[in-house]
Amino acid sequence: MSATGVLLRPAGVPDAPATMKPRDAHRADVVIVGAGHNGLVCACYLARRGLRVAVFEAQSVVGGAAVTEEFHPGFRNSAASYTVSLLSPEVIRELRLAEHGLRIVPRPMLNFVPLADGRALEIANESADTQRALREFSPADAERLPAWDATLGEAVAVLREVLHMTPPNAGSGLRALPVLLRLSRRWLGLPRRLQRAVYEFLTRGAGDILDGWFATDALKGAFAFDAIVGHYASPYTPGSGYVLLHHAFGQVDGRRGVWGHAMGGMGAITTALAREAEACGVAIHCDAPVARVLTDRGQAVGVELADGRGIAARAVVSAIHPKRLYLQLVDPADLDADVLARMRRYRSGSGCFRMNVALSGLPRFAARPAPGPHLGAGILIAPSLGYLERAFFDARRDGASTEPVIEMLIPSTVDASLAPPGAHVAGLFCQHFAPHRPDGRPWDECESGTADHILRTVDRYAPNFSRSVVGRSVLSPAGLESRFGLVDGDIFHGALSLDQLFHARPLVGLADYRGALRGLYHCGAGAHPGGGVTGLPGRNAAREIARDLV
Repeated sequence: MSATGVLLRPAGVPDAPATMKPRDAHRADVVIVGAGHNGLVCACYLARRGLRVAVFEAQSVVGGAAVTEEFHPGFRNSAASYTVSLLSPEVIRELRLAEHGLRIVPRPMLNFVPLADGRALEIANESADTQRALREFSPADAERLPAWDATLGEAVAVLREVLHMTPPNAGSGLRALPVLLRLSRRWLGLPRRLQRAVYEFLTRGAGDILDGWFATDALKGAFAFDAIVGHYASPYTPGSGYVLLHHAFGQVDGRRGVWGHAMGGMGAITTALAREAEACGVAIHCDAPVARVLTDRGQAVGVELADGRGIAARAVVSAIHPKRLYLQLVDPADLDADVLARMRRYRSGSGCFRMNVALSGLPRFAARPAPGPHLGAGILIAPSLGYLERAFFDARRDGASTEPVIEMLIPSTVDASLAPPGAHVAGLFCQHFAPHRPDGRPWDECESGTADHILRTVDRYAPNFSRSVVGRSVLSPAGLESRFGLVDGDIFHGALSLDQLFHARPLVGLADYRGALRGLYHCGAGAHPGGGVTGLPGRNAAREIARDLV
């Protein structure tokens, strides 16, 4: 639903109710805080186990950051999250999302990288097509590409298995033994060369890895984008190789590494989830912010809403950012001092700036002036690793990149429902912009000027772009926090760094989806396996919650 209460949906799909009446307005087996995609996924699986589930959402619309909205008269687009690949096939199948109207179409081309010299690199959905395009830049790199794809695919296969695991939790004793044995057997059974490759992705900077494989700047810049998108770091920062790997485990229609568009925008995913939740008997309450977690002798026993209503529950499940949970909703007196101190130091902040623009016509890139499949690609202004690195250091020093890294999608090229006939809509996801500006200026004073600068950056590659903009919406890091509760604008609910992954997400000792209080659980992106529209934190958490309650 939109902020005005009008459901935004794919064309031809009927509205789903945003608020469902619970069987008992003041009691549930499980209360879930936040109706983002992970909260809805968790709710569906728990309700299917026979539990009474109530979801409370502060906004007037379900979906969290995965929503579609009209941002300019006649123009609609995904408001924050904007493209599909990582959504779990198991979630799609088990929760019947296609039956509820979800349709995902692949991009006609994976990435298009325009360059200042008038050339462009096209990265196709099929490796052989990318090889042909790459030969114009480097025949040697074209020959190496299949080996890179194979190595990345093998590493992704190892990661994909781990994504579905409940991490071994410190202090859980023998309970962690089966997972540790499974991990050990899996690791020891890998070929030595694959062990080395996986270890390299987990520990090294993506830039270092890519420099060892390729010479072509545009190829390395495009591949490294996945290592810095939503990750406020240089591509040479150790561990950014894992962020690259994290973005590579997805698929569309069984095709690995392909990215796609949800027809109707990302809100189509959460609309479908809400329909399944309704069918399972979940009670979803919008415009119902939770003010605090209620406790009794060290156990979570329910929530109190901002309007003063108390909801009793056997379990409280948080789908929101861990810092919001522990620093705003839980009484500090109920928390261990070390947990409280470490949560205050929990690293959060993506360095992202999000824009949607309404266009009177398509951009004409100097490298490809005519319309073509490149306009349906992820259009990347990321011409080299050095460009990506300078963007980060600019933001650290000045608060904003002089030459921002930009991914632009024009989803109306594949989904005509998003814009009026002859017009188009584009979304720009931009890096790097400091969550807190070093000069102390609030972001709301800088948003408009920053947006203008981003448009001028695109103009260098597509000179007609700014002139075609007839409307826009802008979300700085501060805007992402105030609108969607993404603390410091962090799209992943916390940095995907080695100190905050797997058995340490969100903290060591809180990694098995069980929180710092008895009866309190995590199911959001701040839990394993982290951010992106995957549904896996919600699915995995539901498994553990049901194990405790059913």
